[in-house]
Amino acid sequence: MTLIFLYGTLKRGQPNHPVLLDGAHGSAAFRARARTLQPYPLVIAGEHNIPRMLNLPGAGRCVEGEIYAVDDAMLRFLDDFEGCPNMYQRTLVAVQVLEGTGEDGPKDTLAPHTTVQCFVYSTAGHPPEWVHLPHHDSYDSEGEHGLRYTRREDR
Repeated sequence: MTLIFLYGTLKRGQPNHPVLLDGAHGSAAFRARARTLQPYPLVIAGEHNIPRMLNLPGAGRCVEGEIYAVDDAMLRFLDDFEGCPNMYQRTLVAVQVLEGTGEDGPKDTLAPHTTVQCFVYSTAGHPPEWVHLPHHDSYDSEGEHGLRYTRREDR
């Protein structure tokens, strides 16, 4: 199993979360809520208001998200879903566990305040003006930012 840190539309309660629950794509199990150790710019950008974590460590804010343990099939699916490596790149990032709740019992729980290395999908390239967009520490498609995410099926 591979640990992946999700900060956008794939989190629980967000528009694309159902793809993580679809066993046809592989297996994904929620492990913990977490926050990046380093700040990154998390912006909402592009014509579809997509949340994007720019690969600029040290700039922006510490980003909150969720850690999932995924199998190889789900990792391949997510690479395709995220347009990796063209639209997003998958890189390692250090995150601090805020609250862990392993779905398969105590052996899978990540203890609060521990640091874990996870893969994250960050934007592979971006227009220079995206750096100047408002930075967020957390993403919610229905958030106060007022930028409504356009679902894939509506594009």
